[in-house]
Amino acid sequence: MDIPRPSNADAKRKKRIALAAVALVFIVAVTIGVSRLKPAAPSVERGTVWTDTVKRGSILRQVRGLGTLVPVEIRWIPAETEARVERIRVLAGTPVKADTIIMELSNPQAEQEMVDAEWQLRAAEAELKNARVKVEGDLMTQKAGAATVSADYNNAKRQAEIDSELAKLGVISGQALKTSEGKEHELATRHEIEQKRIEINSEAVGSQMAVQQARVAELRAMAQLRRKQYDALKVRAGIDGVLQEVPVQVGQRVTPGTNLARVAQPEMLKAELKVPETQAKDIQIGQPASIDTHNGVINGSVMRVDPAVQNGTVTVDVQLTDALPKGARPDLSVDGTINLEQLSNVLYVGRPAFGQEKSTVGMFKLDPDGKGASRVQVELGRSSVTAIEILGGLKEGDQVVLSDMSRWEKADRIRFD
Repeated sequence: MDIPRPSNADAKRKKRIALAAVALVFIVAVTIGVSRLKPAAPSVERGTVWTDTVKRGSILRQVRGLGTLVPVEIRWIPAETEARVERIRVLAGTPVKADTIIMELSNPQAEQEMVDAEWQLRAAEAELKNARVKVEGDLMTQKAGAATVSADYNNAKRQAEIDSELAKLGVISGQALKTSEGKEHELATRHEIEQKRIEINSEAVGSQMAVQQARVAELRAMAQLRRKQYDALKVRAGIDGVLQEVPVQVGQRVTPGTNLARVAQPEMLKAELKVPETQAKDIQIGQPASIDTHNGVINGSVMRVDPAVQNGTVTVDVQLTDALPKGARPDLSVDGTINLEQLSNVLYVGRPAFGQEKSTVGMFKLDPDGKGASRVQVELGRSSVTAIEILGGLKEGDQVVLSDMSRWEKADRIRFD
């Protein structure tokens, strides 16, 4: 007789479920643990990074810019009239005097206009002389007539006085006295009228002469202008210096205002620096500067700051106070450094390759053992050419990485090999 065995299927199924649950819990735990693990710190070769130590003390704020030496006085010589270049007598690079003729131009019309203007001036001057002679002659004639009337009046006045005395003595009749007095009154009136006519005509003479004189002055100014335009056909340097450029050629026709030549004084130069706009805000006129010509350093001071920004830079002119070294000439490339201010008792470090002044940046601070570095947030202050002020995030004696660490911008730590 067969005896049935008890079934263990339920027990096996429960065991498998329990094992599966344990395995699932283990996998979840491992996954969570792995996800919470921090990535390994990237490795950086120690010799490829630049580090510096945070210090406390004084720093000289400076800004630097590249530029060129340019003449203080530059004279562009424009064409006065439309003309044709006939001859170039001096080539660029030649020393010139103020009266040196650089080139000769031709313009027959300018010569003709000069001659016409001078003849018109002479004719007007002759008319002025004739007018002066005529009006002065008329005035003299009138004065002569007035003098005759004045003499007659004086004679009549004396006669009237004599007749008055004779009438009192009964020598002459009253009728004769009245006739004498009437003649005196008539001549007195004529004398007064003649004097007023002389006064009025004298003023009229001045007005008539003023019109003629104004006409002569106008024609004289025109003649001077035409003479100046004609003389300008012989182009002169105008100042002592060096002829730097002649941008025209023989046979070329030029219009008024066309630049014919440029003359500069090479012994009087200034430095024209291009300073980044972010560093130019604190530059003031009069601040000391030094200019490196690559053949010597020249001291100077800021004489002008361009108010406009061009291509991200501000133009700063520096007046040179020292003698120029040998080889200094216009358009020579130079490096300029401008001293802004002296900062005392400040925390500072070498200027990093990243980050602007008055900003907050992440910097790697070295561990005490120097085998690694951790990223810290550092508040930067005022900057100079080689140093920058530290306002927060670091203390004196800390060592930081100044190199460009943008490759590891997502890492909070690095280790050095």
